[in-house]
Amino acid sequence: MSFKNSVKESKDLEDFFTLASEENNSKLIQETTKNIELLRSQVQKNEIKCFLSKEVDINDCFVEIHAGAGGTESQDWADMLRRMYMKWSNNRGFKCNIISEHKGDEAGIKSTTIKINGDYAFGWLKSESGIHRLVRISPFDSGARRHTSFASVWVYPVVDDSIDIHIQEKDLRVDTYRSSGAGGQHVNTTDSAVRITHIPTKIVVQCQNDRSQHKNKETCMQMLKARLYNYELEKREKESLGEKNQKKDIGWGHQIRSYVLHPYRLVKDNRTNFESSDPDKVLNGEIDNFLESSLFNINV
Repeated sequence: MSFKNSVKESKDLEDFFTLASEENNSKLIQETTKNIELLRSQVQKNEIKCFLSKEVDINDCFVEIHAGAGGTESQDWADMLRRMYMKWSNNRGFKCNIISEHKGDEAGIKSTTIKINGDYAFGWLKSESGIHRLVRISPFDSGARRHTSFASVWVYPVVDDSIDIHIQEKDLRVDTYRSSGAGGQHVNTTDSAVRITHIPTKIVVQCQNDRSQHKNKETCMQMLKARLYNYELEKREKESLGEKNQKKDIGWGHQIRSYVLHPYRLVKDNRTNFESSDPDKVLNGEIDNFLESSLFNINV
């Protein structure tokens, strides 16, 4: 629905409501009120689309998650975050695949990369990049003490062929290794996992989700292009703004969002001040309100 159509429908509904009120027609008042709410919802969707209009907002994305210091606690938290984004992806009908993972020593994951395929996946999730903090009673602590854990999330757009990114072979170091995947029949039994290092920028990408070394290398090159594209965007922002929102230490004082499960229950975004008193829903992928709040905030 266009802006002009929205304005016209708004005026029509206003006239209907006035007429219904004058005639004290409760049925028409109820129907008009319902249509006003539908129009409000449509206008909000159109407003959000306006904020998803940058070059690669429509693209698929890679989500990279790293556990912070703290061993098993942070590694379990990183796994919880991965589950949250995969749940969000499934709720939207998007396709989601685990590209790589480095399992924790006892539980959880030290790092992982997932790929999410869906319209505007990058546009929706780009504001999730940053440090995420969890406060809870540890399930791994026999003394049932409260622990604070950190994990970082970085989101990159999948770059298609319409964006030309030139990579020279001499700038790459390609290593192969045996996958330490999710277990069972999906574990690779050959050295098919691939790690590529871009020497000039020191960017490292890896993929182990396929038994074919060739396909894993192909996915790695997609990821590398995404990272290099994002690297150039950040460099331009640094030049235009005179400063850069660098990847900070995964710890105190740098978190973009806090998830508190004890002594009270609250999820709060430190950039927008948007909050939810139902962490269970948030951790089950219901993060749209946080994403919308961030979209409005970064475009103001």
